[in-house]
Amino acid sequence: MQFRIPFTFSSPEVLKNKVKHFSKLFARGRHEKLKEYLRNLDVNLSPAEYLGICFRTFLFNFFIILIIATSILGLLKIKNFYVYGLGISLLFSFFVFFNQRNYPRVYNLKKTRDIEKNLMPALQDMLVQLESGVPIFEILVNISNAGYGFISYEFKKAVREINSGISHIDALEHLVKRNSSPYFKRVLWQLSNGLRSGSDMGIVIKDSINNLAKEQAIQIQSYGSKLNPLVMFYMLATVILPSLGLTFLTIIASMLGLSGKLIQLLFVAIFVFVVLIQIMFLGLIKMRRPSLL
Repeated sequence: MQFRIPFTFSSPEVLKNKVKHFSKLFARGRHEKLKEYLRNLDVNLSPAEYLGICFRTFLFNFFIILIIATSILGLLKIKNFYVYGLGISLLFSFFVFFNQRNYPRVYNLKKTRDIEKNLMPALQDMLVQLESGVPIFEILVNISNAGYGFISYEFKKAVREINSGISHIDALEHLVKRNSSPYFKRVLWQLSNGLRSGSDMGIVIKDSINNLAKEQAIQIQSYGSKLNPLVMFYMLATVILPSLGLTFLTIIASMLGLSGKLIQLLFVAIFVFVVLIQIMFLGLIKMRRPSLL
């Protein structure tokens, strides 16, 4: 669960000490979004330091790939090998740089979706333990050791803070500041307010579960309405168009007397097109899946 920057071999804390000079290049920018993502991921890096790490990795990859690519292309006696080597190194280095630059946003989105997916089971587990007479702190410890993904990881932070002397309320409020999921924030606020006011925590958790169940039902209805046009697009692109295409291709090939290799190539192209559309469709289904399911 610990955040690590892709295409690097050291932890962010170690890399932080190696990019002091590079960080100065990005010190003037505000980078509010990146700052928010790093705070939500609980990473001890400023935006300038993170961008400095990305830029250092860019330079390192550029020179290493440039040396390797030009050496191999030179040994193969390819004309203008240094130009091709430069292009390959730039392409790969920019690919790594943009992946690292956008990784906090992607990781934060992954964390948010994982939290919202496991939020309902975790609350139901908390309610069962609470009704069994387990104290709140023990419930937090049990949830932190259970398999609820990032929720368990976040509660481990709260348990460490409570063991260091911070109150339950402050520890939960600290989790609110470090997370971007609106549903998780709402649940944490309800828990902290219930503890502060001395309310029956069983009622508080039940209300949270009921609210999440209503949100879940709304998301399912919205998901169903979004699936209808996607299914129509899928049927059109993978069933109707290929069938008509094969029919017209057979007729045109017989009329024009196309070669067998060309016809085979067209059939393969249609097959590849259908496979790519199906992969894209599966990706769209996964992207639009409700976060609470």
